[in-house]
Amino acid sequence: MKGILSCILLIASIVLSEAQNNTTYWQQHADYTMEIDMNVETHQYKGTQTLVYTNNSPDVLDRVFYHLYFNAFQPGSEMDVRSRTIKDPDARVGDRISKLSPTEIGYIKPTKLTQDGVALSYEVVGTVLEVALDKPIQPGTTTTFNMEWDAQVPIQIRRSGRDNAEGVALSMTQWYPKLAEYDFQGWHADPYIGREFHGVWGDFDVKISIDANYTIGGTGYLQNPSEVGHGYGPKGLKAMKPKNGKYTWHFKAPKVHDFTWAADDEYIHDTYEGPNGVTLHFLYKNNPEIIENWKNLQPKTAELMTYFNEHIGEYPYKQYSVIQGGDGGMEYAMCTLITGEREFNSLVGVTAHELAHTWFQFLMATNEAKHEWMDEGFTSYISALAMNEVMDQQSPNPLSGSYRGYRFLATSGEEQPQTTHADRYASNRSYGIAAYGKGAVFLGQLGYVIGEENLQKTLHDYYKDWAFKHPTPNDFIRVAEKASGFELDWYLTDFAQTTNTVDYGIKGVETAPNGNTTVTLERIGLMPMPIDLYVMYEDGSEEIMHIPLQMARAEKKNPFPTMTWKVQPDWAWAYPTYQVEVTSGKKIKALQIDATQRMADINLENNMWEAQ
Repeated sequence: MKGILSCILLIASIVLSEAQNNTTYWQQHADYTMEIDMNVETHQYKGTQTLVYTNNSPDVLDRVFYHLYFNAFQPGSEMDVRSRTIKDPDARVGDRISKLSPTEIGYIKPTKLTQDGVALSYEVVGTVLEVALDKPIQPGTTTTFNMEWDAQVPIQIRRSGRDNAEGVALSMTQWYPKLAEYDFQGWHADPYIGREFHGVWGDFDVKISIDANYTIGGTGYLQNPSEVGHGYGPKGLKAMKPKNGKYTWHFKAPKVHDFTWAADDEYIHDTYEGPNGVTLHFLYKNNPEIIENWKNLQPKTAELMTYFNEHIGEYPYKQYSVIQGGDGGMEYAMCTLITGEREFNSLVGVTAHELAHTWFQFLMATNEAKHEWMDEGFTSYISALAMNEVMDQQSPNPLSGSYRGYRFLATSGEEQPQTTHADRYASNRSYGIAAYGKGAVFLGQLGYVIGEENLQKTLHDYYKDWAFKHPTPNDFIRVAEKASGFELDWYLTDFAQTTNTVDYGIKGVETAPNGNTTVTLERIGLMPMPIDLYVMYEDGSEEIMHIPLQMARAEKKNPFPTMTWKVQPDWAWAYPTYQVEVTSGKKIKALQIDATQRMADINLENNMWEAQ
């Protein structure tokens, strides 16, 4: 009996070790060829799609899933019901979906689907198409799907749609049947309820037939500028005579995981030379009230791209388009859609944020449903720094707003861990602060832990190692460990995977007759941190007592070379208090934990001590 039990345990340990240590990275590949014919009067179109899918996984796939995002814009959809039942609905959505008429709803209706020429059975389930395969897709093999579909563009409500609040005719985002991603965690066929997207890397070849008066901007390189004109190709180029009143716009986009376009019959189309030979395209309504701002936006966009190139990695495509459309600001492949009737600073700000998304989440393509904070938070971090420089804001801490938002959430009793699925936050406010604010603080505070130089190296290495892939939080933190020499599993665990908080305080200060002072520090919160204790003396001099965190197994360099930096013995997390001996012999005027306030301490009141 003992021998049998030992064998069972041995087999189980082997299986578990294999399941838990599958570290070989792979990702799927999907090449799309699509054609659509848009009727701008009915807002309906027919589409054809050839999708060549390569299964690079070690798994045999016997079914696939497609996203049919436009189906969300129908009364009774999950997006509709969730918006009407969440306690703080997005004002852009509210109950608007429930009131759509049959001519105003959105839909994508597949009419034919084959695999390698054989008809497939499928079922439309809300915004997801469930497909049973004719033959399983073996590891390392390729199969071809052909689909035909009918579609209707919904009234603009969220991201996609027609006739937005600023009069843009067509904001065509998530407009085609899009294959769901399959990775080491399985299929990601999430229904479209409110959040963002995840897709398979590949090449896109797209032809769009539309009324000749319409100008298109979006993903990809236009292949036939001499046919369509509209500001593409050499200056002064006139388009060919349209066929049946329409032009067919032909775009190709290499190495992307999405394809977006927008169209309007009143677009002004400008181009501006960006860094490293990148052509920046700007498409905006011929509205006299916004033209000056959109002209002034163009050099600022070039400056922003230069900033991101220098601080993350070089933009890898040869064009980028800023397009008026949508319902706020939303990033897509090689472009963004933004509302354009804004004050200039807001126009630059939304462009900075959406352009930064080109790196976080477009190039480092995290799963936005599972790791939304890596998408929105990292973008908020780098765009705040970029705005501070490009707009000469001269803020000593460009992330101060993110820290305030995080502290509010952390002390509200409503915080959920950042491992929460993006659709499963109890409120939109909790989601927004966790994703944008706390996500930005994750990087800002990491710079406090490992040092700004190491953080900059981490961001560059992250781009170098993970561009055109699907990184996870663990992938990022491993890059940070290698770049800095710190052990950081504790940081990822406590800050992103729990709601543990940072709270340190100055518990006591005692000065002995010989002039030496003993400072007692206290860890009140559950999350560990290294501590920078600033000592300010009555003679005006200052020094920093740096207390490394034992479990980090490293210590950062002095961030302020003009100040004295005294490294103390490590503080082990389990000890709730720690004593620092100040032996300068000088009289202390004040003490402060982390004067830069880059440590996300939730109670700043106990971080300061002043002599009476």
